[in-house]
Formats: sequence, structure tokens, C-alpha cells
Amino acid sequence: MTPETLAEKVLSATREAFEALGLDAAVLPTRTAVERPRDPKHGDYASNIALQTAKKAGTNPRALAEKISELLAAADGVAKVDIAGPGFLNITLDAAAAGEIAGKIVAAGPAYGDNGSMAGQDVNLEFVSANPTGPVHIGAVRWAAVGDALARVMRASGAKVTAEYYFNDAGSQIANFAASLLASAKGEPTPENGYGGAYIGDIAAKVVAIRPDILDADDPQELFRQIGVDLMFTEIKADLAAFGTHFDVFFNEKELHEKGELDAAVQRLAQQGHIYESEGAVFLRTTTFGDDKDRALKKSNGEWTYFAADCAYYLDKRERGFGKLVFMLGADHHGYVGRMQAMSRAFGDEPGTMEILIGQLVNLLRDGKPLRMSKRAGTVIGLDDIVEAIGVDAARYALARYSADSSIDLDIDLWTKHSSDNPVYYVQYAHARIAGVLRNAAERGFSKGDGYDAALLTHERESDLLKALAEFPSVVASAAELREPHRIARYAEELAGAYHRFQHDCRVLPFPEEAATPVNTARLWVVDATRTVLANALGMLGVSAPERM
Repeated sequence: MTPETLAEKVLSATREAFEALGLDAAVLPTRTAVERPRDPKHGDYASNIALQTAKKAGTNPRALAEKISELLAAADGVAKVDIAGPGFLNITLDAAAAGEIAGKIVAAGPAYGDNGSMAGQDVNLEFVSANPTGPVHIGAVRWAAVGDALARVMRASGAKVTAEYYFNDAGSQIANFAASLLASAKGEPTPENGYGGAYIGDIAAKVVAIRPDILDADDPQELFRQIGVDLMFTEIKADLAAFGTHFDVFFNEKELHEKGELDAAVQRLAQQGHIYESEGAVFLRTTTFGDDKDRALKKSNGEWTYFAADCAYYLDKRERGFGKLVFMLGADHHGYVGRMQAMSRAFGDEPGTMEILIGQLVNLLRDGKPLRMSKRAGTVIGLDDIVEAIGVDAARYALARYSADSSIDLDIDLWTKHSSDNPVYYVQYAHARIAGVLRNAAERGFSKGDGYDAALLTHERESDLLKALAEFPSVVASAAELREPHRIARYAEELAGAYHRFQHDCRVLPFPEEAATPVNTARLWVVDATRTVLANALGMLGVSAPERM
């Protein structure tokens, strides 16, 4: 029995209790949830529905809980229901009902964990969006791991998700990048506000190889801009793909300017009555919607501001049909939240249409000391540095394992250990260990067959593992709803621990001289179910599930 099935039984019993007590069922929720109690002695699951609804119905929660428990205890699969405190329901399942989950997981396979909590939502999820002026730095790498994992858990929760990369190919930073390439090709020092690092020389040399006559052209810097940006962005795309991060859309800022979308956005905001001019500049009255000051859209010299492009880009997304826009920004963008939310409201959208997630800093440590310099970029640690240091799997897992709003220190020594101290190794080893058990069973001709007797799964370690397995869909739903894919990693570690304890105390394969018993068969189903869930959890993080280690 899954937690969702049990929750339905709890709600059904509550409806019956309301009818029996003559209470108004209109106060009942359309759905409820059950949770695992902290102390296993309090049963398999707990519900506070009596406390949640009694006051609204004008009755005593303890009395309501007693009636619910009486009806719920008669339901199939429920062994007993105890009442704790003022009306908490502590529910214990019978072994057969608890053990059913293993068969359901094996039957569902890669689809186990999918849920409909975000069904019908059309989400545009933008992340990374690093300027094509250099390699992807470690802060953006964090979003590459977290954003890609979030897209996966949202899709598993029923949402239609478009992963998007905003390609900033306009503005002063691009001009500085082009000037740096030109200076490198001429053998001159890096210009003021330019970019250094070995990669500038690499890109400049490639541009010259493509256009040997470039230094004799009428506008060599413009050619370096066009060719250099294309080469840099091609490299960024390749690096992200090798990291396992994939995008559905690469959107060019330059298109906004070329298609006149900045003018269109200002016209739309003017129609809403939120535009004014002052000293030759054009402003959006964002203070109407809680911003600390109004924001300029066009300077007095006629140049567009970056914020104008932000407005046009937002409107472009909305006109593409997205009902929910999620932007994942770096730690230096805290000041953007107020103005962006105000801009959304100025367009007439409801609060919540746009979400802005801010990621905190990442430090890569070696011997306990932060690494500050990249061999290639020269000034910042990048994607290639972290992959070289700990590998793709460890990097993705480590970056997605922590809440994005907290700073993290990634210790190279820890994340390259082949021991249980290394979280990704611990989880992957559990999967590999299970794969080994299943191989041994197959080599000995021991098959789990077409079915098993779930009622035989009565050991405490079996019960703990089954309850952990049953939680996965709700963990995925929570990770999607709260935008916290780190919940998947923490769950995977807990599940790996539950499996290791199970295998220590519960013999899965019979001794060579013994025939397999129904208990062995039932346990093999649990093992296979655990393999499925570990693989699915790792897959949602974009991390491999090895068969051998």
C-alpha cells in the first residue's frame, strides 16, 4: 500500500465518520496526506486529519479521531489504529499491505516516482544563462546541476517544462570580449575591463584560423565579436552537454533588439499606465508594486537599459504561452528580485506567475583551502575544473545535494573518496551492491518469478525499507513543489542506508546447499524494487547508477 492509497482510505473513513456523527462534510479537504512518524513505535504512518477538521466541524478532535480510527481499522490492509494526544491517528499496516509496494515498484520500473502534483502546468525554467564571454564558472555550474535536476523532478510531477538558456549576445560585456580577442591576436595587453586567461588566446587563435585576413578587415573587432561569440557559445553548449545538462531552447538577446520587442514591451507597459519620462529618459514606475525605486528603460541618450531587455524577454515568454516562469539567478542578483517581480505585476500578471530562485556561492576546496585560480580561465573556477577534480557524477550530485540558497564548500578529497564518507559513492555503491545480488541470483538460477507472498515480509528491516520505498513519489512531488531537488539526494542516501541495514540483517539468497524459500523470493522482490528506486532517484539528479564499482 502506498502512502497515497492510505491517505485516500483515511479521507474516506473521515467522510464516513462525519456522516455517522451528523457533521457537515463541506469542511473536509479534497485530499489529505499521511506522514511517517519519527518514532517507528508509533506505527507506520500518522495523520492529523481529526485535528485539522474537528474545529471547523464544531466537534471534539479526540471524539472525531475515535470514530475515524474505528472505521479505518476495518479497512483492508490496516492492522490497527492508535490515537495519540488530542487526536493524532497512528496507523499500522499489516505485512501484506506494506509489502505490496515492492511489486508495484517493479511493475512501474522507470516510471515509479512519477506523480501528477504539477499536472497541467506549463513551466519555462531558465537557468545557467552565463554570458558567452568565457567558460562556465562554478556558480553557473551549480545551476547546471540544480536546474537540470529541477526540470527532471517537475516533469516527473506532471508539468510540461521547457528548459531555457538566455544567451546574452548584446551589450558592453560582449564588446569587451571582442576587444580582448582582438588585443590577443595582435599580441597586445588585455584592454581595460577586458577578459584574461588562456582561453582568450585559444579563441583568438581559432578566429584567426577561420579568417586569416581578419586583422586587415575594415572592422576586425566586429568580426572577432561575431566569430568569437559563436565559438565561445559552441564550447559552452558542448561543455554543458558533456555535463549532462540539456536545454530545449537557446534564446538570443540580440533577437529581442532585432525584432523590436523592447519597443513592444514598453508600449504594453505604457498601455497599462506605468511608463513616464523624466529628463529625457523613459522609466517604469516599479515603486507602484513595491520596488525601492523606479527603473529606467531607456537612457536620455536613447540607449536601452538591461532592464528593458529583461522586460521584453519576460513578455516574450508569456506570449509563448508559459503560465509559470522560473528564473534561477546567481548570488549577485539579489537586487533583481524586487524590480523583476514589480515588472511582472506591471504587465498585469498575478503574484506567483514568476519565481526567482537565488543560488549562493560555491567554493572548491583542496586540502581544506579554497581553489581560487583556474588553469584555463585564469580568474575563476569553471566547469572543466570541477569535472577534472571530481568527475561529472560527483560534481552533479554534490552541487544538487544542498539547498541552493545556502553556500557550499566542495572538498575534493571527500568527493573523490571510495568510501561511505562520500555521499555519491555511498548511494552508487548501494545500487551496484544490489546489481551484484541480482546477478548472483541469476547465475544460480534463482528467479523472483511472477509473484511473491508480501505477508512474509515481517522483519523490522524489511518494514523500514518498504516504508522508505513507498515514500519516493511524495519526495519527488515535494522536491518539485518546493523547487528543492536536494530532497532527492538526501532521500537516496536514506534509502541506501535502509538497504544496507536490510541486507546485513536479512539474508536474500539461500546458502548454496539450500533451496530458495518463499521468504527468499519475497526479499528478492524487495531488492529489485530498491534497485529501481535508487536508479530513478539518481536519474533525476542526472547521475549514473553503476552496475559494478
